[in-house]
Amino acid sequence: MGFSGGQSELLTPPLLLLTCLQLGMGLEHISYVPQLSRATLAAKLTQTTFTLEQPQGHFRHLNISDFDPIWLVVARSDAAQNITAPQRVEDSPVPADLPQTGYYLTLMANRALYPGGQPGNQLRVLRVGNDTSCSPKTRGCNHPLPGPGPYRVKFLVMNDRGPLAETEWSSETRLQQAEALQATPGPRRAGVLVIIAILSVLLAVILTALLALLIYACYDTCGSTPISGPGESVFMRRYNPHHMFSSPAVRGS
Repeated sequence: MGFSGGQSELLTPPLLLLTCLQLGMGLEHISYVPQLSRATLAAKLTQTTFTLEQPQGHFRHLNISDFDPIWLVVARSDAAQNITAPQRVEDSPVPADLPQTGYYLTLMANRALYPGGQPGNQLRVLRVGNDTSCSPKTRGCNHPLPGPGPYRVKFLVMNDRGPLAETEWSSETRLQQAEALQATPGPRRAGVLVIIAILSVLLAVILTALLALLIYACYDTCGSTPISGPGESVFMRRYNPHHMFSSPAVRGS
């Protein structure tokens, strides 16, 4: 038994509405806010990277399988709320597109890597922007971040049918800036200036002493020395010629 044309037209809007509701309900919400690592790390924030806690145990949902990719969405803070999840990974932007699209996907994992439980002695963190070997035009590349931000991140679960679940957006993260790294505290800078002044004075004293020693040595070596001085005695040998003496007279007897 078939449907007439009028009945088909009446059924079309409810079917479209049901399809839209199914698509809207397909993206599950996960009550988790990504956050910076609480561990004491020397480089938790740098000029191009920041370190997150791993989302341990937050993807134990029935509609998520162990093989569904879990992506980290890195976005500019001003563009985060206007981002719509891509329907396919192939349609997602790459790190080089960040200035135009406002976001990109990176650090693909699965829920087997985020099992939950006690981590023990293992440090479970995610270093965003830590891969300098991949090209920023490569999808999924964890390329160094291009500027200080601020940035916001969230986790997005996708499969071949499209996005399945997502977490909350994180709070804003600002990276370190070159000016802040080069700034020197006041007391420390004053101490450095004092040390430089002392070393400059010592160098001047040493150079003056060397110059005086050089002048003295040159004068001592190259100066004129008199042939005979007041304290020297000149000895002359007397020579008497024989013709200056006459023979003694012979007396007569």
